[in-house]
Amino acid sequence: MQKNLLKDCSVGFLQFDVKLGQPEVNLVKVEEGLRDLAPTGPGLVVLPELWSCGFAYGRLAQLAALSLAHLEFMQRQAEKYGIYLAGSLPEEVITEIDITIYNTLYVVGPAGVAGSYRKQQLFAPMAEDEHFAPGDDPQSIETELGRLAGLVCYDLRFPELARTQIAQGAALLLVSAQWPLLRREQWRVLLMARAIENQAYVVACNRCGKSGDTEFGGSSMVIGPDGRVIYEAGSTATAIYEKVDLQLPAEVRSRFNTVAPCPYRFHDYHKIMELPDLQPVVARLQALGRKVVFTNGCFDILHEGHVTYLEAARKEGDCLIVGLNSDSSVRRLGKGDDRPLNREQSRARLLAALGCVDYVVIFSEETPHRLITALLPDVLVKGGDWPVAKIVGAPEVLAAGGRVLSIPLVGEYSTTSLLAKIRRT
Repeated sequence: MQKNLLKDCSVGFLQFDVKLGQPEVNLVKVEEGLRDLAPTGPGLVVLPELWSCGFAYGRLAQLAALSLAHLEFMQRQAEKYGIYLAGSLPEEVITEIDITIYNTLYVVGPAGVAGSYRKQQLFAPMAEDEHFAPGDDPQSIETELGRLAGLVCYDLRFPELARTQIAQGAALLLVSAQWPLLRREQWRVLLMARAIENQAYVVACNRCGKSGDTEFGGSSMVIGPDGRVIYEAGSTATAIYEKVDLQLPAEVRSRFNTVAPCPYRFHDYHKIMELPDLQPVVARLQALGRKVVFTNGCFDILHEGHVTYLEAARKEGDCLIVGLNSDSSVRRLGKGDDRPLNREQSRARLLAALGCVDYVVIFSEETPHRLITALLPDVLVKGGDWPVAKIVGAPEVLAAGGRVLSIPLVGEYSTTSLLAKIRRT
């Protein structure tokens, strides 16, 4: 349980019609809304998703460049009222390779940005995946109010995202959204479910108004850790700031606790499968719409380079299958008379224990061509600087509409170099 939480605290939201691509109008709405609300700290006010500009895809890069100034605006307002403000903005990340834009929920206090959470699940029907990059590594945010968990709109449908952050000690879940009126009842039910299952407060701010043919549902809510609706807005602009007791989640959990229990009930060896058994599994996953990723290797001595590579491969889809060279296959690759050091079942068992690996299948040929053509993954991944034309199975995967890519390996890590180092000592 999290200790030393504030007892007297207020939470609320500013529900308003976000004007598409007009930050100068939206900033005024926030400033006027806070002036009318006149919140006093300690407390927190949540704003809608992309509150400064909406989904103005045609000007997204230009609008993302303004987010630093909008964060400074949030800080000034937070300092003025002695509170925290939370809401999502387009976040621009510039690298040597390209420019990436995230839909990022920021929590800003009088001292500046306390933390942020990038939207994990992008809503393809609104083409979000064509304009934003998905976030990863969802973490709760530490503030003077205690730890806060965050979600952005569509994330609400994926309970594990809230669960992960609540398990880190958060007693309050923030949701910043542009949720349509058409699915308003689902919005309400999902918010209450997140509160009940996590025994935590939920403060959710949705947009109201209309963009194009889409009308947004409003119904911003404050929900208690027992699922009781403390306040729910209608479909028009609404500002609310209600006092809550942040120690109440601990009291609710003291009666019976659905947050603390996290037993590991799985058997990782079930991930090790023969090809005939794995084929129908892959077919079912693809029928669900999951993107299946395939890679392969010997993985004789599992090291940091392997794990980093496998994590990167897993992030390319929804399921990672690792083709593992059998002992006889490794010997034919000419890695040395003493290789592999670990027998195939031991290597498979270690791979299966990795959280990023979903299935392991052993093959005895020198290449995994038979596996790849039998499984036809959606994404084929190879480590290093392999050109696509030389990757085994690439023509078949591409012909089936899949993707093929190389992921650079982490330098200074290889089984061969590790063995050489051991032999020198």
